[in-house]
Amino acid sequence: MFAQILAVAIFLVMFILIIIDKIERHIVTLVSAGLTLILVFGVCMHNAGAAIETLNIQQVFTLEFWYEPVMSGANSSGVNWATIVFIAGMMIMVEGMAKAGFFRWMCMAFAKAVRYQVIPLFLLFMVLSAVLSMFIASITVILFLAAVTVELAQLLRFDPIPMILAEVFCANLGGSATMCGDPPNIIIGTSLGYSFGDFILNIGVIAGVSLIATLVYFYLVYHKQLRATSVHPDELSATVLDPKAAIQDKSSFALSWVVFAVAVVLLITHAYTGLTVALIGTVVALLTLLTSWRHALDILKGVDYKTLLFFVGLFIVVGGLEQTGILELLAAFIGTISGGSAVAIVLIIMWVSAIASAFVDNVPFAATMVPVIKSLAATTGTDLSVLAWSLSMGTDVGGSATPIGASANVVGTSVAAKEGFSIGWGRYCKVSAPATVVVLVIASVCMILRYF
Repeated sequence: MFAQILAVAIFLVMFILIIIDKIERHIVTLVSAGLTLILVFGVCMHNAGAAIETLNIQQVFTLEFWYEPVMSGANSSGVNWATIVFIAGMMIMVEGMAKAGFFRWMCMAFAKAVRYQVIPLFLLFMVLSAVLSMFIASITVILFLAAVTVELAQLLRFDPIPMILAEVFCANLGGSATMCGDPPNIIIGTSLGYSFGDFILNIGVIAGVSLIATLVYFYLVYHKQLRATSVHPDELSATVLDPKAAIQDKSSFALSWVVFAVAVVLLITHAYTGLTVALIGTVVALLTLLTSWRHALDILKGVDYKTLLFFVGLFIVVGGLEQTGILELLAAFIGTISGGSAVAIVLIIMWVSAIASAFVDNVPFAATMVPVIKSLAATTGTDLSVLAWSLSMGTDVGGSATPIGASANVVGTSVAAKEGFSIGWGRYCKVSAPATVVVLVIASVCMILRYF
C-alpha cells in the first residue's frame, strides 16, 4: 500500500513541477524516475525484478524488438525503447532533410499554393496533419510539420504556436482513425483481432466528423491573431518566396526525398512486413547519415536529446504506477461504476480513458484496459467492438488535452521550444483541453446514435 501511495506521490509531484515549468522537464522526469527506482522498487517493494522489468533494457536484445511478424502489443510495461529509438531515428531524418533544404522548399511550395495567405495555410496544415497521421506515426508527422511551420512563420512573420497546437491536435485525431495511426490502436486491434478496415469504418467516420468541428474551432480561436501578425507577400522579395531557392544541393535534396519516401513506405507497411518501429527508425537514421555524410556530425548535434531523456524518465515513473497496480485499480474502478447499462459502460470507458490518457501515457493504459473491456463484454453482454471503439477514441483523443498526454504533443512543443517559441502548460491547455472536450462530446453522440 505504501509503495502505491509513494508511486502516486512521485507522479503528482513530477506532474506539478512540469506544469510550473521552472526546471527543465527532462531533469524533472529523470529525478522522478530515480526516486521511483530507489524508493518505490527498492525501499518499499524490495523488488529488483520490478526495476529490471521497468527499465526493460533486455527488450532491445530480443528479435521481437527488431522484427515481429505477428504484432501483439503485449509487452508495453516500463520504458518503451522502441519508441525512443524510433523518435531518435526520425529526429535524425528531419535534421538531414532540413540540411538539404527539404522543409524550406516544402513550406514555400505550400505557401505558394495558397498564395501566401496565412489562414488558408493554417487550415491546410491541419488537414494535412490529420490525413498523414492516419497512415504515418503522428510523431513523424509533427516532427516535419512543426519544422515547416517554424520555417514558414519566420518568413511570413506570424506566430507559429497556434499552427503547431492545431497540427498536434489534428495529428492525434487523425491517428485515431486507423489501426496503424496510433500505438493504442495497434494494441487494441491486434489484441482483439480488428483490421485496418474495421477502424476506418467505425472510428474513421467519427474522426472525420470531428475533424470538421476541429477546423471550425481552431479557426474561430485563432483567425484574428493570425491575420493581425501575417505579412503581405509584396513585402518580401521574389527570391525569398521562390521554392526553388531553398534547394542548395540538388543531389542532397533528391536523396532526402528518397529517404523520406522509404520512411513512409516502411511505416505504412510495418504491420504487414513485421519490421518494428525501432528497426525502421534505425534504418532511416543510417540512410540519412550515409546520404548526408558531409553533414553527419551537424545532424547528430541537432538531435533533441533532452526530449529523448524526458521520455525515458516519464516511462519509468509510469512504470511505477504499473508495477504497484495503480492502473489495474483504475481499470477495476471503471468496471465497478459502469453498472449494467451498455450506454453507461461505453461513455464511462471513453471519458475515463480520455481523462487518464491526458496525464498517463496512453500505451500502457490501453494495454491494461483491453482485458477489462473483454471481461465487461462477457459479463454484461455489451458488444466488444463498441467497447473497443470507445477505448480507442478515449485514449487517442484524450491525450491531446495536455502537453504530455501523447508523444506528438511532447515532440511538437519540443520543436517549438528548440526554435525559441516556448509553449507553457497554460497556453497549451487553454486551447487544446476545450477542443478535446468538443471532440469527445461529438464522439459520444456518434457512438450513441450509431450503436444504440
